[in-house]
Amino acid sequence: MENLTLGQYRKMVEEVIDFKRLNGNLPEYTTVDGCRISKQDYIDMIERVNRFFLEMGRNPKSVEIERTEFTKTEKILAH
Repeated sequence: MENLTLGQYRKMVEEVIDFKRLNGNLPEYTTVDGCRISKQDYIDMIERVNRFFLEMGRNPKSVEIERTEFTKTEKILAH
């Protein structure tokens, strides 16, 4: 799996937030439809979606799982 639909992304974020509420910290990974996503990758995804929303004024249709470095590329991998 290379990307998540907006629905899959929202479900992932909800599960991460629920885990933090119950345990006091973020999970080391999350799983979406059998695809394991590391903590670093899902944090990067959340940051990219937030940045996309601020710049475009709307939510993306899909979100790539691939991690980026904003300071080097200024790329937004959300569509």
